[in-house]
Amino acid sequence: MIVKVCGNKYKENITEVLTSKPDMLGFIFYGSSPRNVDKTLSPSDLETIPQYVVKTGVFVNEEISSICKTVRYYQLDMVQLHGYETPEFCKLLSDKGIKVIKSFHIDDMFDFAFTDKYSECAKYFLFDTRGNNYGGNGKKFDWGILNRYSGKVPFLLSGGITPEDHAEIKKIKHKMFAGIDLNSGFEDKPGIKDTGKIIHFLQEIKYSRMENRYSINDKGFYGEFGGAFIPEMLQRNIDELTECYHGILDDERFKKEFFTLLNDYAGRPSPLYFAPRLSARYGTRVFLKREDLNHTGSHKINNALGQVLLAERMGKKRIIAETGAGQHGVATATVCALKGLECIVYMGAVDVKRQAPNVERMRMLGATVVPVTNGNMTLKDATSEAIRDWIAHPLDTHYIIGSVVGPHPYPEMVTYFQSVISEEIQQQLVVKTGRDYPDAVIACVGGGSNAAGAFYKFIDNPEVKLYGAEGAGKGEDTPETAATMATGTTGILHGSRILLMQDDYGQITEPYSISAGLDYPGVGPLHSHLHKTGRATYIPVKDNEALEAAYTTTRLEGIIPALESAHAIAVLEKVKFNADQIVVVNLSGRGDKDMDTYIGRLKAKG
Repeated sequence: MIVKVCGNKYKENITEVLTSKPDMLGFIFYGSSPRNVDKTLSPSDLETIPQYVVKTGVFVNEEISSICKTVRYYQLDMVQLHGYETPEFCKLLSDKGIKVIKSFHIDDMFDFAFTDKYSECAKYFLFDTRGNNYGGNGKKFDWGILNRYSGKVPFLLSGGITPEDHAEIKKIKHKMFAGIDLNSGFEDKPGIKDTGKIIHFLQEIKYSRMENRYSINDKGFYGEFGGAFIPEMLQRNIDELTECYHGILDDERFKKEFFTLLNDYAGRPSPLYFAPRLSARYGTRVFLKREDLNHTGSHKINNALGQVLLAERMGKKRIIAETGAGQHGVATATVCALKGLECIVYMGAVDVKRQAPNVERMRMLGATVVPVTNGNMTLKDATSEAIRDWIAHPLDTHYIIGSVVGPHPYPEMVTYFQSVISEEIQQQLVVKTGRDYPDAVIACVGGGSNAAGAFYKFIDNPEVKLYGAEGAGKGEDTPETAATMATGTTGILHGSRILLMQDDYGQITEPYSISAGLDYPGVGPLHSHLHKTGRATYIPVKDNEALEAAYTTTRLEGIIPALESAHAIAVLEKVKFNADQIVVVNLSGRGDKDMDTYIGRLKAKG
């Protein structure tokens, strides 16, 4: 859901409002409004607004030349026409490359067919209450009449919205309902917003946990999957972690520190890059979510930051982690270095060898890397060793699980910390395409953390197709595969009921994938549930298909993806999309860690 905060007037207050992370900010250039900004804001005051926040100028029956001059002067991203501007007027602006929101003044007698004339020139409609003034009347219309709107332009709801309206807004199920416009109901006085009210409201409306059939229940289950199947010695740790995690969901101090670190330390937001040559190749509009450009080179830093902050709150001085591709290990070691905490990373001996650059990074950051020689000597075995360590050191140690696996609350918690990915995709698509959702999201799935983060904000939107790419190894019909969805059955692994690879006796089948990050014999409970319900489609990708996707992306876009991410890109070869569709591929990590594999395969090909 798009959240637009309108009627902003003063620089200092705008800085406060930005902490609530709105998608749009509205600035009124109508002389008769008490929120008019002509004398209070300069263009330099708007320069510090993040690029992903859409700067919208509000005009009432203004001349086109004046609107264009203001757009250029203040570098506005959109204009909102709040008077009685004609369709021809709106089209003239649209033809000049200016994105338009057209407002309509609604009462019980309003004929929504009137809006059809504007459908070709407006990115959004805004439905406000008819009153004595052009806006800011502080009154609601009957939201039930929204069901009479049958147009194809998404709309924002405005008019008298207050903090108490969150429950009623959640009931609006209109398929074209795109978001809300907040103004007078969230003010101390005209032009001065009460940021606390906005943040609390957004927690209820936009950032609350998923309240649909794909959500997690109080016992940690997504449908039949999840839970906490743990030894008694870990129960205290899990209870302590659960209490602390639930405590930070409404804690503004925690959120402020977390998001500050994401922005200033991790380098977020990561870009959403339109890939022109991949788009031409696959005949659709391909966007790459560049998680590879985060500090440490992947999405893993998001979760590592969140969990280390939790560990600090619990007074834990010793951090342990498991890693496969090494990205989670590097991210954890990085944040432990930042916070001065002891760090021990368990890594399968096979992965230590094939991910040597990341091993050296972890050691350089001060972490102790423990090669695991049990079992298949890959991610599953590293996870098992980390759990054994946690059982042996329950008082001073926090275990940072890197994926959406393990006992509750880990799957929910890691998803929460990674949800910033899809939150940014929403915001960035508004700027780039005029709407806040794609037609499809594609992400690789091992345990499933980057996919959970990329899917999160779109799970409840049936317009968005969700695709997960599994590591099929040498083929899902061979013993050398890690394609859990294609071959797995329900069982319990690492404290959670999930889909996993096992034999008829319940013994874990050793997985195989060329990608260390996908070399796991199970998939988290959220993905197990999305697969079981049919909400997401999971596609096996073989080693050779992933390699070809990596080489193609490198040669067409100049981007070397991680082998894990290359599996997601390979889905573009398997699913046909239309030319006008928007497809977001989550590029979860960069490929420098996989250079030995890439170079070796190229040499083998001659």
